[in-house]
Amino acid sequence: MAGGFAGGDAGAGRAAQYEGRITSYFVLACIVGSFGGSLFGYDLGVSSGVTSMDDFLIKFFPDVYNRKHAHLHETDYCKYDNQVLTLFTSSLYFAGLVSTFGASFVTKRHGRRASIMVGAVSFFLGGAMNAAAMNIAMLIVGRVLLGAGIGFGNQAVPLYLSEIAPYKIRGAVNQLFQLTTCLGILVADVVNYFTDRIHPWGWRLSLGLAMVPATAIFVGAIFLPETPNSLVERGQLDEARRVLEKVRGTHKVDAEFEDLKEASEAARAVRGTFRNLLAVRNRPQLIIGALGIPAFQQLSGMNSILFYSPVIFQSLGFGSSASLYSSIITGSMLVVGALISMVVVDRFGRRFLFIEAGIQMILSMVVVATILALKFGHGEELSKGVGTVLVVAICMFVVAYGWSWGPLGWLVPSELFPLEMRSAGQSVVVCVNLFWTAAVAQCFLAAMCHLRWGVFVLFASLIVVMSIFIILLLPETKQVPIEEIWLLFDKHWYWKRIVTKDPKYQGHHQRQEMAAAAAAGAVKPVVSSESEA
Repeated sequence: MAGGFAGGDAGAGRAAQYEGRITSYFVLACIVGSFGGSLFGYDLGVSSGVTSMDDFLIKFFPDVYNRKHAHLHETDYCKYDNQVLTLFTSSLYFAGLVSTFGASFVTKRHGRRASIMVGAVSFFLGGAMNAAAMNIAMLIVGRVLLGAGIGFGNQAVPLYLSEIAPYKIRGAVNQLFQLTTCLGILVADVVNYFTDRIHPWGWRLSLGLAMVPATAIFVGAIFLPETPNSLVERGQLDEARRVLEKVRGTHKVDAEFEDLKEASEAARAVRGTFRNLLAVRNRPQLIIGALGIPAFQQLSGMNSILFYSPVIFQSLGFGSSASLYSSIITGSMLVVGALISMVVVDRFGRRFLFIEAGIQMILSMVVVATILALKFGHGEELSKGVGTVLVVAICMFVVAYGWSWGPLGWLVPSELFPLEMRSAGQSVVVCVNLFWTAAVAQCFLAAMCHLRWGVFVLFASLIVVMSIFIILLLPETKQVPIEEIWLLFDKHWYWKRIVTKDPKYQGHHQRQEMAAAAAAGAVKPVVSSESEA
């Protein structure tokens, strides 16, 4: 009984009548839209590499630089334990946490494309500020601007991709966001590998190159179509239908367009969308999409490994260049994981990937913790064999995350919310995600210093909890139209006991059932006449 059921049979509306094909216009919209993820990814990769560069540390964090080179005088786990250094990283995510609520207003009132463009401008300014930084204050201001850009981008891009995609391939399309995030990380790792050899200003080049993807996204967004869902939500019905026909490559979009209009009518009837998230009928979306999945995505420990993978490998005695090279390896594993996920997510489903990867990630963290407990922390470098096993274990963890919690942590929440609260819900998703990203970033090095290898046991334990959460509470959403996903909770073994207690749910449910019945009745004569012919 635990868990959900096959998504393909869950939708009871007009899904069978949806028509369309993959058009070049749709492909272009997906490519340009998805590149919003490259901002997030580039920052993840570049900040981790820069914080391990000697020239950067000498200028801004000389105490950390001195401790880094006093290898035998302290426990290896503690060399980078500096709260100001971690604030350099986490300040961006605190800024993104706040800015996402402004992004919700822009996304709802002016469209998904507008938020993407605002995010690109803010990210460009942040990159320029960091490249020119002369003191820690300038660094932090630049990070705040970068964070605002990420807050807007992460709020709008997953919504954009989920709404513009045909429902049968929505999973793969939405995961373009994760793919471009991973590519951003990989590109940043390669950039860091080469700029680390440019003294003394290589770190400025790494940080300043953030302006390149920001510029590309802004220019591309000028030509980006708005999603039909957003246009309908803002009352632009003629334009919405025109875009829908162009994206789907057919004029036969009546069924899908009617679903969009009905969802929009329901959305306009709702007041106080943020408050509406707390309604009993929306409890599954709140618990799973807004709170659970975005928090667990960060509590897996993945971003800590990405933030500090060069630091971790350097602490393990791999040397500065070798540590950045190891980061390129882990970045490549993320890209491989994202590509695998895109291929299989709409075939095997979201739950399968979550559960399989959970097992793989737990085993990998146990191996890492065991090696560190037995071999590390005595002021000596690890042997080549032990170091290789450690890197392989970390790569197995990263690739599992790359096809599960990485992409699905953005895909699933963007699917769950109905139109009337989709923008507000996604803002809460980004807020919770960035809060835990910042908290983990701020605490990880201190935790590694004090818990030592136990921090990886902690992550393994949290992944056990995450996997149980998915098994028990998440229904399968593959190949279910986005405006019909709310129906899944009617039949879920646990959530059906919750959502049906809301009095407002009954009337809403009856209206939806009548619409579904009418839609089903509308296709019967066609089927009958064809069979008689």
